[in-house]
Amino acid sequence: MSITVALTDVRTLGSQARKRIEEGAVTAGYSADRREVLKLLNDALATEFVCVLRYRRHYFMARGIHSKGIADEFLIHSNEELGHADLIAERIVQLGGEPEFAPHALTQRSHAGYVAGKTLIGMIKEDLVAERIAIDSYREMIQYLGEHDPTTSQMLKEILAVEEEHADELVDLLEDLPKQQ
Repeated sequence: MSITVALTDVRTLGSQARKRIEEGAVTAGYSADRREVLKLLNDALATEFVCVLRYRRHYFMARGIHSKGIADEFLIHSNEELGHADLIAERIVQLGGEPEFAPHALTQRSHAGYVAGKTLIGMIKEDLVAERIAIDSYREMIQYLGEHDPTTSQMLKEILAVEEEHADELVDLLEDLPKQQ
């Protein structure tokens, strides 16, 4: 069964592209609520920054005989979360918004909390809780966007896949540690 899709002719596309040219990547075909998408993305940006900071702290604070490999994993996760933040900030700008970097706003907007953790197990558990929150948050954002913003949705799907990897790696770390940590 063949599906026929009516494509807009090139002249019409050119004419539409010249209208509201200052809006950059946001064309008339963008059907999401841009204000809401920008809010969601700034919340996600805050969540990523809080995760960067928590993982960074855990990297420096990890102590004990089993800490070296775990600390290295914390640093890797921190760097990956920073990469996510960069992607999100770039998308916010593409959509005509401004990424919110104000420190006081980060903890207010973040979906995940900043809990330091005192032991290796405590640190891993706090990071795992944050990853699980991020996973559910990204899934909900992807569902909300549906087909209205495929670019943002695809970016979030890629970030979600990494967050799921992080959660899986953290569970493995918990299973490998002696329980008295």
